[in-house]
Amino acid sequence: MAIAILLITRYVVKPVRAVTQTAVDRVVKSPSLRSLVIQIAYVATWIVGILFACVIAFPDLGLGDLIGLLGLGSVAIGFAFQDIFKNFLAGILLLLNEPFKLNDQIIVNDYEGTVEQINIRSTEIRTYQGERVVIPNATVFTSPVRVLTDRPYRRTDLAIGLDYNTPLPRAVQVLLMALTDVEGVLSNPSAEVDVVGFGDSSIDFVVRYWTLPQKLHVRQTQTRVMMALKQACDQANLNIPYPIRSVYLFDQKQFDDSISTANSMPN
Repeated sequence: MAIAILLITRYVVKPVRAVTQTAVDRVVKSPSLRSLVIQIAYVATWIVGILFACVIAFPDLGLGDLIGLLGLGSVAIGFAFQDIFKNFLAGILLLLNEPFKLNDQIIVNDYEGTVEQINIRSTEIRTYQGERVVIPNATVFTSPVRVLTDRPYRRTDLAIGLDYNTPLPRAVQVLLMALTDVEGVLSNPSAEVDVVGFGDSSIDFVVRYWTLPQKLHVRQTQTRVMMALKQACDQANLNIPYPIRSVYLFDQKQFDDSISTANSMPN
């Protein structure tokens, strides 16, 4: 009977999850919170099935004995599976606090990609190269997380250098005008061009513009912006220099110590 109850529990879990999902979709708006409730219902169903099977398999085992057994074993289980419980608790906190949501693009440690799933034990992201990365929730919870798609727009800072003979006000105007017709560059917030320093071979500018936050839009727009800036500089006769090195050649014999020493020695 106990084995039969476990088998029944295995098949009951799916309908329970489906019913819970239908009910939660009508009440809860947050995708992360919906996922948390569905996973808790899944785990609770298995716990009830296992406890019921234990009562059937051991008739002398009362509810109080079962609770005492769980309390006694919780210490040993806690030490043995502390990493699992740590990830479990971190997963619940992540789903409740929602520092990021499904389909957000995030950076955790050395991993960057799109959040595909937030489970109770782990968070799954898909990198831009198509790789699936499973990160323990405890690592996500205790590490700095950069949420790249938290806002509807994102800024890119692009460096460019121009010749020292360039009139700076005209250069700023040319660079700004080059961004006006570039596909993907947002008009609000507006773009900016800053003069940031005197380099070895050029005066350094930083072009700051805003795009949609997804990596695909950022990458494609940056390519179009670089092409537009190069074309605008060529049309306005603004030179983009490259590093220049001056090499001086001279006769090294007069600096050769061995020749000087040989000439000074007596015959």
